Amino acid sequence: MKVVLAGATGTLGGELVPRLLAAGHSVLGLTRSPGKARLLEDAGVETRVVDVMDERRLLDALRGHRADAVIHQATAITGTPLRHRDLHATNNLREQGTANLLRAAELVGAHRFVTQSFFLGYGYRDHGEAELTEDHPFAPTGRGAFERHLRSMRANERLAFGTPGVDGIALRYGLFYGPEPGTRKLMAMASKRMLPAPRPSGVTSPIHIADAAAATVAALDRGRAGQAYNVVDDTPVTFADFVAAVAEAAGAPAPITVPSWLLRPAPYMYALMAGTRIRLSNEKAKRELGWRPEYPSCRDGLRHVRPAGA
Repeated sequence: MKVVLAGATGTLGGELVPRLLAAGHSVLGLTRSPGKARLLEDAGVETRVVDVMDERRLLDALRGHRADAVIHQATAITGTPLRHRDLHATNNLREQGTANLLRAAELVGAHRFVTQSFFLGYGYRDHGEAELTEDHPFAPTGRGAFERHLRSMRANERLAFGTPGVDGIALRYGLFYGPEPGTRKLMAMASKRMLPAPRPSGVTSPIHIADAAAATVAALDRGRAGQAYNVVDDTPVTFADFVAAVAEAAGAPAPITVPSWLLRPAPYMYALMAGTRIRLSNEKAKRELGWRPEYPSCRDGLRHVRPAGA
């Protein structure tokens, strides 16, 4: 396929481009960074420098092009978000950015649309011990500032599934980690014993960025229209265990333990690390996409991540 990839130089986009090319697809990459665009072009990838939030400039950049699919991987997240405002720009990309890219899909004649969704769309709360499948209610109405995040995830999937003329697919990625700046920043913090483990701890469902990219290529080829897929590894972990695995991979001492109530002054960080327990099933993605994670647990994947400067 000819694929328009928004966010082609981001954390996941950078891993996705070579996998799309290796699978025989051609890529037209969209990025906001002229410097990163030059790197893509040096690798032989056609690139346009444009902000997907600017509908007019986006459509102008794509006018005259034809494509079979659009993949939306544009975010504005750098590292692990700790405050609500750290997600505001990404919320906008999930709403207006998705709407703009769907107009772009119509312009270029694309019949497939794959969008980046997120595991916390199931809700920032304690979901108990059961593994949630894609049949579980997604993006329920939230409280306070959390509703802003959930509203954007709700809109993202609604637009992808409800736009005539495209087969929309949503990938509900877990907590990203891997050889990328956010994970290496956590490793550097762990080396300085500045990354504490909260107790009691929330439960999260991670995914290595290489496995997320592999699932995306599989969804482009085999995903069903109007369907969402949980893209997570096989092993949900407590956030305390995730922090311990980061420290181990960094060759750092075991992290210090702090009572989770100390995080309450930062409501988003508290919800992420302590207040939310969420275990997701990846059986649908395995069954329908023919995909399975190369790294079944974050401990497996983190062993292959080298700290910055190593």
